[in-house]
Amino acid sequence: MSRRTLLITGASAGIGAALARVYAERGWDVILTARREAALTALAAEITTTWGVTATVIPADLADPDAPARLVEAIVARGLTVDGLINNAGFSRTTGFLATDPEQHRAMVQVMLSAPVALSRLLLPGMVERGFGRIINVASLAGQMPATGGDTLYGPIKSFLIKASQGLWLETRGTGVHVTALCPGYTLTEFHDVNGSREQVSSAYPSWMWQTARHVAQVGYVACEADRARVTPGFMNNVLAAMGKLLPDSLALNMVAGHARRLKRI
Repeated sequence: MSRRTLLITGASAGIGAALARVYAERGWDVILTARREAALTALAAEITTTWGVTATVIPADLADPDAPARLVEAIVARGLTVDGLINNAGFSRTTGFLATDPEQHRAMVQVMLSAPVALSRLLLPGMVERGFGRIINVASLAGQMPATGGDTLYGPIKSFLIKASQGLWLETRGTGVHVTALCPGYTLTEFHDVNGSREQVSSAYPSWMWQTARHVAQVGYVACEADRARVTPGFMNNVLAAMGKLLPDSLALNMVAGHARRLKRI
């Protein structure tokens, strides 16, 4: 039987690149997509050399509403079949709702909400028809907490991903397709360098609260193979998620307001 093929968005670094390595290590071919072609090409070379699988690079900017359809068309044109999808691409803006360019808000919604929905809708029918599929939507601990002032849209978007994943999990039971929302907390990647919060988060939270991208990726892989609808890596992250769910709104909002003050965002 030919190897399975996995499409990973936002694969150029961080959790996306770690997931690509974890799946390649287990014999999956990978299709890597993101905006930065050079980083994707370097990762593809590493994966091919290390694990002997095929790594295909197809650059795309998912902020373009037409990008998901064009990406799938490019995959089909190469004669590839997508057996697994990881919706990982994303970013945040922590300067506050009013201080953020509305175009950045539009791009956030497009990349992290609309694109995962579009790619899932395009690729899921084939998975169901073949009786095998894997979808991981990389959400966040933030999606299980009240929204944080200063980064107003990020948590709600991730909450949507969790709920959508759970809905797909219910719809695909018995089809051979597994759907998992992966909800990491603080992870050692370049994410906080890009949004400008590295100094604040590094000083606000102790090292034991941070996890490596590889650990998060391994947890996500195991959970998806086990057909778990949601997984939150790390004991303390699960405690925080439970607190966010059980505390009254007034207390939960004060808790995340304290988080935002530590990051100097409100």
